[in-house]
Amino acid sequence: MTGTSQQIVQTNRLLVPEPGDVSTTLDVPFDPQTGTTVIAPEGEGPGWWVGAPSVLLDAGVWYLAFRTRKPQPLRGGLFQIARSEDGETFEVITSIHKEDLGTSSIERGSLFRTETGMWRLYMSYVDPVDDRWRIDLIEAATPEELTAEKRIPVLSAADIGAEGVKDPWVCRLGDTWHMIVSFAPTPDGEVSRDQMHGSRDIYNTGTSKSLTGLAISADGLAWEWQGAILEPSEDGWDAYAARINTVYVDGGQFVGLYDGSKSVQENYEERCGAAVSRDLRNWTRVSTDGPMVGPNGGPGSVRYVEAVQTADATHFFYEFTRADGSHELRTVKVPR
Repeated sequence: MTGTSQQIVQTNRLLVPEPGDVSTTLDVPFDPQTGTTVIAPEGEGPGWWVGAPSVLLDAGVWYLAFRTRKPQPLRGGLFQIARSEDGETFEVITSIHKEDLGTSSIERGSLFRTETGMWRLYMSYVDPVDDRWRIDLIEAATPEELTAEKRIPVLSAADIGAEGVKDPWVCRLGDTWHMIVSFAPTPDGEVSRDQMHGSRDIYNTGTSKSLTGLAISADGLAWEWQGAILEPSEDGWDAYAARINTVYVDGGQFVGLYDGSKSVQENYEERCGAAVSRDLRNWTRVSTDGPMVGPNGGPGSVRYVEAVQTADATHFFYEFTRADGSHELRTVKVPR
């Protein structure tokens, strides 16, 4: 894989931690209040937000993939990729609208560059055929050419025997591709299709929960489902959702930052928790009593964190709740 010492961890191969036990003693990764605003929402108040970032650092140039959302019933209508020389001031270079996909909503994507130099975007959206969240792949020679008409399916709800799959985060560990996703299992009991998918967003119905799952691949094209790797707690602050957004290496182990929520009422206002692992499959929750980053709801709350590790720092990009209830996209640099 091509790159420099500045290459993002998720674009390069993740380092395998040395053998040993995981440590649940973890410092707070960053202070969200000290972050710099990267992208501001288009309006004020709940439902106006930008975020769900995927960030790639290639040959000293930053690339940011993010989605823009408006209040219901408009939802997630725009997905964009932007470019920056400094990691703070970005210029949009390509856009995908929900009309390009024939979908009711777009969510998070994962930006990647292969060993051959090809650009890949794994993106999630609501399948217009069955109203369940799915993940497609777009591949192109340049990020400007990542357009909707080039997409191919890679992981659907039907593929994994569930009711939705979205928010991919893609990395390579050794020669194996890993895709960490949020998925909604099929609920037990008699739950109608309309109850699950009538709103075209099962995650906002309370009929299922948001779990973290894993798929692996030899080439990033054909994926093999591995099942759940992190589930919501039984009755804690994260009893409804536990969605890993990013993984980075710290202290000889993998740290996963995840979005947690207690109930469906908090579906759009998750907070940031943390878990640790040595193999990307078995995770130990660290944030058992509350979020790891930011408050437990309200202004200053954090979700959809992305971590970019360089030689001298870890750069965090994250969705931040403003005082008026809207969400902005921020970044903060933490020296290593």
